[in-house]
Amino acid sequence: MKRALFLGALLIGSQAFAGEYLVKYKSTSALNMLTTMTMSTKSVMQVTDHNPTASLVKVNIAKSQEAKSLATLLSQPGVEYVVPNFKLKAITAPINAAALKDQWAIAKVQAEKAWQRAGNKGSKNIIVAVIDTGVDYRHESLAPNMIPGFDFKDNDNDPMDDTGFQNPGHGTHCAGAVGATGLVDGGIIGLAPEVSMMPLRFLGADGSGDLNNAIKAIDYAVEKGAQIISASWGAAVPRSQAAPLLEAIKRADDKGVIFIAAAANDGKNNDKTEMYPANNGFPNSITVAASGSSDAKPSWSNYGTATVHVAAPGENIMSTLPKNKYGNLSGTSMATPLVSGLAALLKSQDPSLTGAQIRAIMQTTGTKVSIETACNCRVDAYEAVETVMSKKMVVVPAAATMKPQETLALSVLNGKAPFKFASSNPATATVSEDGTMTAVADGSTVITVTDADGKTASSLNMHVGAKSSSPGTPDPGNPGEPGECPIGDPALCQIACQIMPQLPFCQ
Repeated sequence: MKRALFLGALLIGSQAFAGEYLVKYKSTSALNMLTTMTMSTKSVMQVTDHNPTASLVKVNIAKSQEAKSLATLLSQPGVEYVVPNFKLKAITAPINAAALKDQWAIAKVQAEKAWQRAGNKGSKNIIVAVIDTGVDYRHESLAPNMIPGFDFKDNDNDPMDDTGFQNPGHGTHCAGAVGATGLVDGGIIGLAPEVSMMPLRFLGADGSGDLNNAIKAIDYAVEKGAQIISASWGAAVPRSQAAPLLEAIKRADDKGVIFIAAAANDGKNNDKTEMYPANNGFPNSITVAASGSSDAKPSWSNYGTATVHVAAPGENIMSTLPKNKYGNLSGTSMATPLVSGLAALLKSQDPSLTGAQIRAIMQTTGTKVSIETACNCRVDAYEAVETVMSKKMVVVPAAATMKPQETLALSVLNGKAPFKFASSNPATATVSEDGTMTAVADGSTVITVTDADGKTASSLNMHVGAKSSSPGTPDPGNPGEPGECPIGDPALCQIACQIMPQLPFCQ
């Protein structure tokens, strides 16, 4: 009786469009079906946006018919999944207005020495897409390196950073960490001050933006030729709900675009906490924790051996703010663009480098610190550039966490085939002649490779044990695994199952 009353209470309400959802369709005929369905039920469900690249439509559903409409959508054979159009937020920390323009982070990672070794400070041919609150592209320290972008929040070609109480200029600050020119007296310099930056806005003055526009921004960056995407934002949602975001990152990965994401500022272990896009798990991705001036982890920085790859300076970081201002911000948001700038600097020396190779270089050359990441290290720009310029041999990936019986294909950067691989602990993991590593039992091992000229290189610790987020193509179910609510609200799922008990997640 209580369930029946609950059902009635939820289904009787105003016609206000309260629910926004993204619907993944499988084919053109499925898209036509969705269009016909919504045209015949305009007072209940409306299509408000379409992303053909992602095979997604955004629908608004009237609150009075939300559960019934979701059940109907999920039962259609042409619908792959339905997820809420949830909010993503800039990973922010308060500004310190009293700080001086002291760029301790640039000195800490030996940036000046890295530029001297490279003989340059980047290349205009390398494009970093800063997907954020927009960028003050007229800023005196940024303007020479800015290229056209787009504003997906307001759907126009003006991605100007719109400041507000919750956004002191987050995107502008991130852009400065990537590539401020260093040519303005009293200004600041980024890690790669001679690269190009593409400002893409999907977060508003309140620091938030929706899933639909985040996906559009990623696809735009890939389409317009960005080699690196810097993403200092995220949301704590289940992997199944993040499916369309993960698919967008996978499309970027497939095109060789490096995706660099902030680990978040909750002080949590990402191996146990679902955080996206940080936990995406794709080969070309790099997820970043923050370090302080003494190389300690700030209490607020997230971490994780399996899901966070490196640490970088992120506490009291001096960078650009809108209207030719400068100031300190803290967060993994600030550490992320520094790593994006380093990735851009490395690709400027060797454009063929992949995200997986750059991640391995950063991990094997990083300074050891007591911050729990895959390498327990903080990036060192000089050592990374030295490895690229000297063509030192590197095992790729350099660190990993695997489940027992899982396999991992290893490769070698800058070595001469044939290679001989060896595991320091075969009881934990074995490695075959072709470099296939097979996890056996919980523990750690180091993989050493010897090339045809007798040169050797070793991985960092390869861990075997449970991990939370699985790399590879996201599989949210079709439209949901048994017992898994795919639409984010257990109450709505319960009602949908009363209406259509044959839905997969109702079993």
